[in-house]
Amino acid sequence: MDTTITLCMIVKDEERHLKRCLDSVKDKVTEIVIVDTGSKDKTLAIAEEYTTKIHYFKWVDDFAAARNESLKYATSDYILVLDADEYLESDADLQKDIKSDCDYVLLKIYNDVSYGRAFTHTAVRLFANHRGLHYHNRLHEHLNVLGENTNYKSQHGKVIIHHTGYTDEIMQEKDKTNRNLPLMLQEVEENPDAYNLYNMGKTYLSINEHAKAIEYFQRAYPLSAGRMFLPELITKMCYCLGELKQYEDSLRILNDAVKVYPNETDMHYMQGRIFMDAGYIKDAEMVLKGCLDLGGDLGITVTEGTGGYMTRFVLAELYESRNQLDESYKYIVEVLQEKKTFAPGLSKYFEIVTKSNIPIDDVYRNIEQLYNISNINDLQLLLDVLYGLRHPLLNKFLTVYSITAQPNVAAAAMQYDKKYAEAKDIWMNMECVTEENGKDLLLLSFLLNDDELFNLAKPLLNLSRKEEKIIRKIIKKEIISSNKMTSYVEKILGDIVSHLLKLQEYECLQIILEYLAYTSLKSKVYSYSLLISYGFTEVAIDLLVKLFEEHPNNVEVIRLLGDVCLSCNYTQDAQLLYSKLLELIPDYGSYERCYKLYEKIDDRAGMSRIVESIKNKFPRSLLAI
Repeated sequence: MDTTITLCMIVKDEERHLKRCLDSVKDKVTEIVIVDTGSKDKTLAIAEEYTTKIHYFKWVDDFAAARNESLKYATSDYILVLDADEYLESDADLQKDIKSDCDYVLLKIYNDVSYGRAFTHTAVRLFANHRGLHYHNRLHEHLNVLGENTNYKSQHGKVIIHHTGYTDEIMQEKDKTNRNLPLMLQEVEENPDAYNLYNMGKTYLSINEHAKAIEYFQRAYPLSAGRMFLPELITKMCYCLGELKQYEDSLRILNDAVKVYPNETDMHYMQGRIFMDAGYIKDAEMVLKGCLDLGGDLGITVTEGTGGYMTRFVLAELYESRNQLDESYKYIVEVLQEKKTFAPGLSKYFEIVTKSNIPIDDVYRNIEQLYNISNINDLQLLLDVLYGLRHPLLNKFLTVYSITAQPNVAAAAMQYDKKYAEAKDIWMNMECVTEENGKDLLLLSFLLNDDELFNLAKPLLNLSRKEEKIIRKIIKKEIISSNKMTSYVEKILGDIVSHLLKLQEYECLQIILEYLAYTSLKSKVYSYSLLISYGFTEVAIDLLVKLFEEHPNNVEVIRLLGDVCLSCNYTQDAQLLYSKLLELIPDYGSYERCYKLYEKIDDRAGMSRIVESIKNKFPRSLLAI
């Protein structure tokens, strides 16, 4: 005979989600108890379709009180607790997760977040009735399973609860952050235990107040020995330190913590990210590859993909930053094979193949295999990414799938497919062009030497009179004075350089490069680095050599020139530049560059010297161990 189960819920204004939740569980429980805390929408009408056991509770800013109210009405052997924005899989079998001597069951909760990502954590959601189990805490309420003088028996269940309440849309809709903060502050004041301090840190993290989050994580840490959430606490605290650029402090903690928690992929992933952000590129590479070697997403609380596609994505970024596009391509393909709907991965794929100068027809065939479009959402995501990148394949997919796009999307699709006349015709006949397309119009006006398009773009760009005058001269390919350009005009030129490289409009690119002579050193370095990333290394070297002659002690110029010389196997030049770099700025990045050089020329003695220096100066580096 099946064990009886009561579903206990508290709800308020849940008309969007409640039906999905109740449909998923109605055939798996004996009774449904719903406690409403003040709904003003159709929540109660929906609830009445499933149960007559509906009760009312005046909201007192206390989730535990409301939960405990719902438990009072349960008559079954066991209680299942769900929120309205949660649901069970169709094949979930609650009966299999219950044993006669089990007081409570730990279930995995799969939390959907925005941009196709998710994280999982474990919580008590199925427990025995009439055994003294009840909730504590105004916010982040939890059962008293670990209370003093308790000897409850537990087990891990196989049922997975899906939760959609952490998406950006729902967080904004319910204003959860503003609701949670005062409740959490009150709870911490009344009961400053490890769990509450930890959740207070998470609350401040959710609103990006990283310094305050660290304060509460640090207070929680010494009280959290043996607690399930300790690995997550450490990982989140180190993330906050990284956001404040306190990289050395973050690595000091993580380098020790990963030894204590060797199977927590979130922690290994965070260690790799912090290494990368701190400029410890070789260390980041080692850690991230080691994270993949663990064999998937592991740990008590796991962010989806930290043992897989997310780590591969960071490795793709890492190799892209070093212009190792073959390695970058390998990892980004693996990202799409594992999680095709991960929008940043899809976007990064197109960026990498563009930089690799892969023919557009080959890119189209490859993406059809990697990204099998099986529904309208898949197609919409692909089109959104292609439009965001202004990629030439946007027009191809609009045509193949017979999509009637909005005028601005159709115009951009034509423009970046190099159908400039057709694009101009659409732009000029639009009723209203918005600010987001101002730079598209400016680029096309430059490509076509077209005053009409520039006049249409001008009010969308918020140019000063001086800036307008300079840009108009550039569009007409006229000589400009040697007066310094504004930073805004320089940014516009950088954007144009990027798009001309993607469009392979090299004659126009040469013209823009001549105008770069009037820009700041920072702007030149940025544009020359773009040339390198698109494979124009020899052109970039010539330009950088001139820049080096003008600015022989500029660290950014020396770094970039040294890196491109090394990639082109001009090892003697790279050695001279890196030696000078060490003199000017003996930071970790300078030593790592020297190590990479010695590694490339197989100079073991040089490598050993660098490692010894790193041991003395940078004890956080894994090369020092």
